[in-house]
Amino acid sequence: MSFWIITGAVIHLSILLLVIVRILTRPHRQPASRIAWIVVVIALPILGILAYLGFGEVNIGRKRVQKLKNIIEKMHHDLPEVNGSGMHLATDIPKRFVPVFAVGRSINGFPPVEGNSAQLPEDSNAAIDAMVCDIDAAKDHVHLSFYIWLSDNNGLKIVEALKRAARRGITCRAMADDIGSRDMVRSPYWKEMKKAGVRLEVLLPIGTLLLRPLKGRVDLRNHRKIVIIDGTITYCGSQNCADPEFRVKPKFAPWVDIMMRFEGAVAMQNQYVFASDWMLHTDESLYDLLLHRHTPVPGEGFPAQVIATGPTERPTAIPEMFESLLFTAQEKVIITTPYFIPDESLQNALCTTAYRGVETIMIFPRRNDSWIVAAASRSYYEDLLRAGVKIFEYEGGLLHTKSITVDGEVALIGSANMDRRSFELNYENNILYYDPEMTAVMQKRQDHYLSSAVQVTLNEVIAWPFSHRLWNNSIAILGPLL
Repeated sequence: MSFWIITGAVIHLSILLLVIVRILTRPHRQPASRIAWIVVVIALPILGILAYLGFGEVNIGRKRVQKLKNIIEKMHHDLPEVNGSGMHLATDIPKRFVPVFAVGRSINGFPPVEGNSAQLPEDSNAAIDAMVCDIDAAKDHVHLSFYIWLSDNNGLKIVEALKRAARRGITCRAMADDIGSRDMVRSPYWKEMKKAGVRLEVLLPIGTLLLRPLKGRVDLRNHRKIVIIDGTITYCGSQNCADPEFRVKPKFAPWVDIMMRFEGAVAMQNQYVFASDWMLHTDESLYDLLLHRHTPVPGEGFPAQVIATGPTERPTAIPEMFESLLFTAQEKVIITTPYFIPDESLQNALCTTAYRGVETIMIFPRRNDSWIVAAASRSYYEDLLRAGVKIFEYEGGLLHTKSITVDGEVALIGSANMDRRSFELNYENNILYYDPEMTAVMQKRQDHYLSSAVQVTLNEVIAWPFSHRLWNNSIAILGPLL
């Protein structure tokens, strides 16, 4: 009996040590994350090891990684619009903003391109209506990808628009994440679109749940929201294909989002992001389409650049973009994000920006749909406020918009939050642009959020009960694991 007990203990200890060695040697892991995981596997030896094997590593599967790598290498080699030789490169970006666009180019290889224009629909419903109009006016193809696609009023508007377009001979390709859009991909509407001729694909399918960990982490998701019409019009922002009432979490409604409509060469960069996702999940090649689609000769317009990130890019890409924008600021920065769990460098950059005398404003939702994120976010408030950052909490619903405006000249909008999930785990899509006029439009929307927000003061945070502070800081310890 004692022999088997000793043998079992030795085997368990050996496995525990192997997992700890793996945690210490795994690449691209922040020290805080390594420490947190080691504490978990030691404190909860069995559950901790299982948790690490399931969620501790950013792995989407070797075959998928290699296929995506081959796709991207071929696109950069064969397509001049991707490597920059066939694009109308922007040359009128002010010198102090050039390094920010250089960081963006280092991520995907996409250069800033000139001749773009944009519109910001009034609200989520207006954005969906604009997409429907553009789909109805499409002449060649429609490409669409959403993290969440619901079978509600707005979701079905897009379904019907795609069916109409496919029936009149427009090539329609649509993708949806298997977890975020499970409502749609398992509904009869999905089958109706397929029957109408819409080409459909489910992103990062779960498959058999017990076997899924062998193919990669189950919670690595495609969080992008992309629409492309004929390679000349694109949408980018935080909005999912759903009503603002967001029936899956109605008590936090309305979801407050933006979805900006762009025309110009930047649409082709979004096209390449869509194409890489499509070819990764299907056997259909889009190279002929990409080779024979020529971006329009730009007229007047502003420089813009797509920044697409994910677990197959460097994990520091999005925080590097955020930090580059912060260090560029001279007068004023306004940030909106629903999910804020920064890494140490981003937290320091925010504080440093305020210390430099830059007016630094952050807007979060007052009520968050994630109690974990809400608690962890508030654990960072005191340091931010002491540095001079102004914090506001929006009361008009769940503020879901992800945006940064800098000095009224440059803006970054898209799907990426300021948390580890966006930094390392999700496929995200953003657009960076330089245009004082369009940035003013975005800043006006941010000012609208501020009009429905309450300011959080340092005295208020200091006065929080001990139990409140203990809870927030305890949850924040989990930040490196989230």
